[in-house]
Amino acid sequence: MSTTPDSAPAIWVKSSYSGNGGDTCVEWSPSAAATTGAVPVRDSKDPAGPTLRFSPAAWTSFVTDVKRTDEGAM
Repeated sequence: MSTTPDSAPAIWVKSSYSGNGGDTCVEWSPSAAATTGAVPVRDSKDPAGPTLRFSPAAWTSFVTDVKRTDEGAM
């Protein structure tokens, strides 16, 4: 994971697991991931705030665990 800023413009997509108007609003940028090789993630309520960047393997593991938790497997 990295918090290093990236100067490339990103198109942000709100996570399907984020509620409307809730406290857990997460966005990620597939366009930036495709160009940089790292998956950027941010709080949609604070777009000027910090952005975390994950390796593709770490992001895949995270998403898999979220889906498994949502299905009641954990």
